[in-house]
This record gives sequence, C-alpha cells and structure tokens, in this order.
Amino acid sequence: MSLGFRVSGRIGRPVAEVFDAVVNPKKLSGYFTTIGGASAPLETGIGVVWWGKVPVEVDEVVKDSRIVLRWDATDADGKPAYKTRIEMNFEPLDDGGTFVTIAESGWREGAVGLKKSYLNCEGWSQMLACMKAYVEYGINLRDGYYRSEMKGEPANETNV
Repeated sequence: MSLGFRVSGRIGRPVAEVFDAVVNPKKLSGYFTTIGGASAPLETGIGVVWWGKVPVEVDEVVKDSRIVLRWDATDADGKPAYKTRIEMNFEPLDDGGTFVTIAESGWREGAVGLKKSYLNCEGWSQMLACMKAYVEYGINLRDGYYRSEMKGEPANETNV
C-alpha cells in the first residue's frame, strides 16, 4: 500500500481560465512556481522543469478537465528513489466557478514517505489557495509568504 492524499477547492472563474492557470507557464509562475518559473506549457508526453530545478513528467493533459503528472520522491538521504503521481481534476460548476481536486499518491510506507506526503499535502493546499487569489484577484500570495520566498529560494522541506 502507498501513501497519498487529496485536496480540493472552488475557484470562482470558468474552468477554461482555471485550467489555463495551471498549463500556462507564465500564469503558473505568477502564483506557484514563482522562483525559477515553469519551463514550458503542460502537454501530454513532455517533461517540464518547475522552480528552475524540479523535473516534472506530464503523462496526460485533457483540456479543461484533467492533468496527470509524475515527479521524484526522495529517500531518507534526499536522493530521488521513485516517482509519485499527481492528478488534477477540474470540474465546471453551475455557478460558473470551477472545483479543483489535486491528488498525489505513491509514497512508500514508513516515516520518510509519511513526512514527505504531509509536506506535499501542505504544498498543494497552499497552491490551491494561491491559485484562487491569483485567478480571481490577480494577487500573488507567495510573495513574502514562505521563508524561502523571502530569501529568493524555491520552497523545500528545510526552508518553508
């Protein structure tokens, strides 16, 4: 059995606009990959780099509906050991908004996997909050929020 989680939230904009805020590297860099950016649009079958150093494999992109990604999970020594799977789903709501669900799974059981899954759960929850502020109001909540951002460094488990 592997460890995983799911976070969700409503963004008060149409699904096409919310989806574009994730696949468009300029927009994603405005609220999530703010330091180092996103290297390219998310398209099925390609690899991109987030924060100038994190490789992300794009397994599936279904316009205005679903994105599936994979990235490295590290072992106790901080070395890439295997990949976790991120699935983002975008559901249009009757009120014109979008319900976004992000699930990440695949950590190995044990203290290291549990700790790292909790850190990523925190990160994806904050990503949803930052996306809402950015898409609805044009505000970058990450600016000065994390210790890492104040130092001009991408967030990681030792500097948030």
